[in-house]
Amino acid sequence: MELPTATDVERAARLLGGVVGTSPLQHSARLSALTGLDVWLKREDLQEVRSYKGRGAYNLVAGLGAEEQQRGVTCASAGNHAQGVAFACSRLGVRATIFLPRTTPRQKRARIAALGGPLVDVVVDGDTYDDANRLCQELAASTGAAVVPAFDDPRTIAGQGTVALEVLDQLAQQGRSPDVVVAPVGGGGLLAGMVTLLAERAPEVGLVGVEPAGAASMTAALAAGGPVELATVDSFVDGAAVRRAGDWTHAVLAAQGAQRPRLVTVPEGLVCVEMLDLYQSDGIIAEPAGALAPAALRDPAVGPVADPGATVVCVLSGGNNDVSRYAEVVERALVHEGLRHYFLVEFPQEPGALRMFLDEVLGPDDDIVLFEYVKRSNRETGPALVGIELQRPTDYAALLERMTSSGIRVEVVEPTSPLFRMVQ
Repeated sequence: MELPTATDVERAARLLGGVVGTSPLQHSARLSALTGLDVWLKREDLQEVRSYKGRGAYNLVAGLGAEEQQRGVTCASAGNHAQGVAFACSRLGVRATIFLPRTTPRQKRARIAALGGPLVDVVVDGDTYDDANRLCQELAASTGAAVVPAFDDPRTIAGQGTVALEVLDQLAQQGRSPDVVVAPVGGGGLLAGMVTLLAERAPEVGLVGVEPAGAASMTAALAAGGPVELATVDSFVDGAAVRRAGDWTHAVLAAQGAQRPRLVTVPEGLVCVEMLDLYQSDGIIAEPAGALAPAALRDPAVGPVADPGATVVCVLSGGNNDVSRYAEVVERALVHEGLRHYFLVEFPQEPGALRMFLDEVLGPDDDIVLFEYVKRSNRETGPALVGIELQRPTDYAALLERMTSSGIRVEVVEPTSPLFRMVQ
C-alpha cells in the first residue's frame, strides 16, 4: 500500500486550479472571544458544491484514463460527496450513477441533480451510507464503472488535502502560520489528506480530528489497529455518519505513529448549539458535519486544543443544511444545554389537578412546550407526557424539588429512553 504524499497533494492543487475555487479564510470574533484563541474558519461551505468534497472527486475522475471515463463512474454518498462527483462529472463530461441512503436530506438531493444535470443518475436506497455503498459496489462489478470513493482512495485523499495547502498559503500572506488545524472526520479523507500535507511541509502545525459521538469510526479503528464496523450509528450528523473508517485513511493516520492527529468526539447536541450560533451570530448556514470542527472548541470534555492566543483554523466543511431540520436542531440544542426536559406525570383524575401543577410545580419562568394527556381505564390517575423549557439550566434542581413535594408521581424521561425519541 503506497500512501499518498505531499507531492500528490500539490499535484492535485495544480489540477484543481481554475476549477475548484480557493475558499475564504475568515476570522471568527465570536469563537475567539469564547475560547481565548485566535480562531479562523476555512469556509469550505462557500464552494460551489458547498463542501470540500469537490476537491477529491475531481482529482480522481480527472485522473482516469479515457476508456475508464467512457465506461462512467459510480459512487455512494451521504450527500456532499455526491455533489462533488456530480460537479466533477459535469465539468469533465463523464456519466455517473450515484447512490444515496434514504437519510440524505432533500436539499442535498436537489443540489446533486442541479450540479450533475443529465449526466448523473441518482438512486436513493438503503438506511445508511454503508447500505448505499454496497449497491454502488454491485453496480461497479456488473458494469465496469469506476468507483469514486467518498474518502477511501489515495486520489481522493490527495484532493482533500489541498485544503491544508490553501490554509498555509493564506496565512503565509499575512506573515503567519497556524498553530493548530481542526477538521471534521467521517471516513477520514479530509484528515488523512491534511496530515499528508502538513506532516511533510509543516510538521510544527498540530492537527485535531473531530468525530460525532454517535459515529466515531476512526477512533474505533485506531483503537483496534484497523477499521472495524460500529454496532450502532447516530445518523444525525449525516455528512460524518460512517459505520467503518477507510482502509487507506486509517493507514495514513496510523503511519504517523506518535505524531498522528489527536482525535476527539463531540456530542450531537453541542453540534446543534454551534449550528445555531453560526446561523444567528455569524450569518453562516452550516450543516451538522460543517459545525463539527468549531463545536469541538467549546466542548469542556475536549479541553483546550491549543494554548491561549494560539492561531487555530477550523474547517467549516459543509453548508448543505435542509431548513426542515432546524426544528430538530433547536430541540437537540435545548436538551444539550439543559433547558428542555420531559416527564411522565401521573395526574390525579380530580378537578384542579392540572391547575395545581401549573401553580405550584412550574416556576414563574418555566414554559410547557409539550402536553400529551391520555386518559386510561384507571379512574384514579391519568398519565401525561409533559415537556418543560427552562430559562436557565440551574432552574432544573428546584423544578424537581417542587415535583417531589407536590405528591404527584413524576418520572423523568431520560434522553436514552426510547420514549424520548418520540419527542425529537
